[in-house]
Amino acid sequence: MTENPADFARDLEAAVMAMPAARTLGLRFTRIEAGQVELELPYQETLSFRPGQLQATPIFAAADFAAVSAAGTLLPKGWANATIDCALKIVGPARGDRLVARGRVVQAARLLTVAAAEVFACDAEGETLCATMLATARNLAPPA
Repeated sequence: MTENPADFARDLEAAVMAMPAARTLGLRFTRIEAGQVELELPYQETLSFRPGQLQATPIFAAADFAAVSAAGTLLPKGWANATIDCALKIVGPARGDRLVARGRVVQAARLLTVAAAEVFACDAEGETLCATMLATARNLAPPA
């Protein structure tokens, strides 16, 4: 767990949002807790497979950011992590006005953390599961 619990959510969000891909996708964190995160990715026509339906790439990105960010919530202050392996299973179309990705830690250790994410397509009528991911993150100590 981070050495400064009051700051871990702010630090994690700042680290993720410093990545150009996160900003380009319009990611927004809606919940950050130890071992869990939730984020949203708004529908963008430029990311669509066909009108009204997101293509696989933004689905993958939302799942990856959610899973690995959840893993990051358990790191000591100053540490970072990076995806080294993942599997995405798309189980339904991503139709709606946004994606909601919920990431959680499955097992954390010093070197590697296994995390998972579910991605839901959301609209005014509710949310529908569209993908699930299992990911492994490499935990990286700060440079000496």
